[in-house]
Amino acid sequence: MTALLNAANLLEADTLREASDFLQRYQQETGQPDPTRLEDLRREMTHTGKFELSFGELEWAARVAWRNSTRCVGRLYWPALEVRDLRHVTAAQEVFGHLRQHLHDAQNGGQLRPIISVFGAGVEILSPQLLRYADDPANAELCRVLEQLGWQAQGERFELLPVAIRGAGQAPQLFDLQPEEVLEVPIQHPEFPALAELGLKWHALPLVSDLSLDACGMRFAAPFNGWYMQTEIAARNLADQGRYNVLPDVARALGLATRHERSLWRDRALLELNIAVLFSFEQAGVKIVDHHTAAQHFVRFEEKEAQAGREVRGRWSWLIPPLSPATTPIWERQYNDEEERPNFARCPYH
Repeated sequence: MTALLNAANLLEADTLREASDFLQRYQQETGQPDPTRLEDLRREMTHTGKFELSFGELEWAARVAWRNSTRCVGRLYWPALEVRDLRHVTAAQEVFGHLRQHLHDAQNGGQLRPIISVFGAGVEILSPQLLRYADDPANAELCRVLEQLGWQAQGERFELLPVAIRGAGQAPQLFDLQPEEVLEVPIQHPEFPALAELGLKWHALPLVSDLSLDACGMRFAAPFNGWYMQTEIAARNLADQGRYNVLPDVARALGLATRHERSLWRDRALLELNIAVLFSFEQAGVKIVDHHTAAQHFVRFEEKEAQAGREVRGRWSWLIPPLSPATTPIWERQYNDEEERPNFARCPYH
């Protein structure tokens, strides 16, 4: 019993230290000093064993979590993140309803908006992204999980998967998005009509749904979206041999000779596929960024952070694009990749 009490006291002391650091940073950055806030928080923990962040504190935590995301090259826009406080929502059906609204509002007719929805304790979204395709090899394990929950594949190409949600104290449940709710972009090329005949497409919104917001000693399920960089779709999702592996088909559509690797047909097909994705999103009126512009935006982000007296941390292997990385200003830079909180953590599905 004594050991348990000591462990509980140590945990409470660690939580209070983290809360104190969090509140100090929040008040410094926002210019809202409140010397009584920590004492109020301490009393709340003593009486209830927990505490709640104010909306202002939650909003700052979510935005700074994006700012601290070492793998993200798009952090310039972190102050514009729209934060939805849904900590009162814990039932799976309600969670799905808010996710549908999040999807609709973030798609915004193609003018994508960065949004994060923060749900209550105990909520877990098993699907890594709200929008996933059944025939994508990257989703093989997820498909097995969904099949155990009762889903059956229809065998269609680019078949949208249901969303698996575990509400607080509930077993996982499956929910279906309707096709008309999901903005998708068919892939075509401005100079090679045969590429459109491949029937390729991708969804407009990268809504990462298995994230938790890790702040002030607490974690909340927090689906979050920005917008795509074209290389994510054209140089990874569609091109990787362990994904859709379409480069041989693209090369044939372009009339390239694929017999010898030294012809660099893969490189040429990869470049043209990237051009096609950018062109297609532009034609569809859907926001997307190219890798050169994204790298320039990241440099601006570094400059702004330096002016604010903050260190920019980063995972270099994630910040450089998979296409022509040496042509970007990030190529020769070095970063400390140690994580700091507030931040996002991934919740593996079970």
